Amino acid sequence: MSAPAKLWGGRFTGATDPLMNLYNASLPYDKKMYAADLEGTRVYTSGLQKIGLLTEEELSEIHRGLELIKEEWSQGKFEEKDGDEDIHTANERRLGEIIGRQIAGKVHTGRSRNDQVATDMRLYVREQLGNLSKILKDLIETIVKRAESEIDVLMPGYTHLQKAQPIRWAHWLSMYATYFTEDFNRLQQIIERVNVSPLGAGALAGHPYGIDREYLAENLGFTGVIGNSLTAVSDRDFVVETMFWSTLFMNHISRFSEDLIIYSSGEFGFIKLADAYSTGSSLMPQKKNPDSLELLRGKSGRVFGSLSGFLMSIKSIPSTYNKDMQEDKEPLFDCLITVEHSILIATGVISTLNINKAKMEAALTMDMLATDLADYLVRKGVPFRETHHISGECVKLAEDENLSGIDQLTLEQFKKIDSRFGDDVKDVFNFEASVERRTATGGTAKSAVLKQLKNLKDQLN
Repeated sequence: MSAPAKLWGGRFTGATDPLMNLYNASLPYDKKMYAADLEGTRVYTSGLQKIGLLTEEELSEIHRGLELIKEEWSQGKFEEKDGDEDIHTANERRLGEIIGRQIAGKVHTGRSRNDQVATDMRLYVREQLGNLSKILKDLIETIVKRAESEIDVLMPGYTHLQKAQPIRWAHWLSMYATYFTEDFNRLQQIIERVNVSPLGAGALAGHPYGIDREYLAENLGFTGVIGNSLTAVSDRDFVVETMFWSTLFMNHISRFSEDLIIYSSGEFGFIKLADAYSTGSSLMPQKKNPDSLELLRGKSGRVFGSLSGFLMSIKSIPSTYNKDMQEDKEPLFDCLITVEHSILIATGVISTLNINKAKMEAALTMDMLATDLADYLVRKGVPFRETHHISGECVKLAEDENLSGIDQLTLEQFKKIDSRFGDDVKDVFNFEASVERRTATGGTAKSAVLKQLKNLKDQLN
């Protein structure tokens, strides 16, 4: 039996340059969509039977063949052959071998690879984003659980990498859980926009046999159809959005990783990574390197590069389908797998690291309560701009006197700077009291942090 002709080969009589065949082929990477392609064909052929273009017997044979092909792929037994340009060509070729080309040749009636690949990609991306939702939810829940169990641990909060004010470790955890929950919510919105059907749009101009596109959409689990056939085959906004989401999420992962890298350094010593997420040095036996976090930080650039590269590929292409759009798959697939692995690694890191409560709290210094000193006078009716200046004078005096902190100033020294200081000024210099004063929504008091964590759990549920 001779090899089947290319789907588009009738117009051509000359052989294709072998390098062009290689350059044009996408099977090495798009074969991961085999299940989506087979499901799309299963439903599409049911649509053809519904409008009388296939008999029930033909449809039964086609569906039997599709199931056998799916089994071959899932068991790693599918035999790829020369001429299998992409997953669509490979599956149709194999279907013809199983049930005969006479029947298999009907499955493409009214369908183009343009709407076929768009459908496959939306089915595949929908499944992958659903999986990302599940494991991202696990990451957030892991962070929230840790925050709840370690809520009494205090640490410095930083701006400009300088000690600023005392916070709870749980408050820091809640910050990233909030970022990741925003990512989770955005992901649900993208899934909704992915979940519309291009099938039945043909090459660009629509379906010549009046196929029921709503029927196809419903049976593929889509919530609706793309209403313009030109848009249906050419739209890759869902690819861009998925890669943009991936880029933004990885930006958050990168910042999360950077903080933990700093906190794990010898100069800080706030946390210690589990051995499972660390490596050693080939030269220095004492080293324990945070390679997991450095890779998370580094792979954010990889994902951003995929997005920017694809945007450049599609920015100037004319309307409907152009072969440039084949460049959507490799960067998209790479983004999806990189994000999946990154979420799993981040979950492993945060669930297994150990914190050093003593070092975190020892890093708190009294100068971090300078704002609390200003707030003390505010509560006595002094305008904040004035109290800010008075507090600064107290800090300067403590430095000039070589004191270990502003809490070492005597009451007389405080009163010399401002007579409104009273005996109760010493009550300011308590880190626990400082964080507990910040009870407003979003603050670092225990009640405020617990409220944040409850809100995050409510959003996830």
